[in-house]
Amino acid sequence: MANIRKLTAEEQSALDALAAMPDSEIDTSDMPEVTDWSGAVRGGLYRPVKRLTSLRLDADLLEWFKRAGAGYQTRINAALREYVERHHG
Repeated sequence: MANIRKLTAEEQSALDALAAMPDSEIDTSDMPEVTDWSGAVRGGLYRPVKRLTSLRLDADLLEWFKRAGAGYQTRINAALREYVERHHG
């Protein structure tokens, strides 16, 4: 988040005033309601926090993931996530 600039006092004041207003008083006429969500992608902006770690894997497993080319770490992460989702609870 290092690229996010700090709000000016005027911007913060405007946001605070908007937050204090009831929804019914906020003019959204310049923003038409979205009714077609067919192209929406769930979680498209979500980026989970990644943490660098050292992990010992069996050599044959690592080679299997690497054979598909670049992105093997992402594929390992996806496989682990699938396992966790199946065994959660």
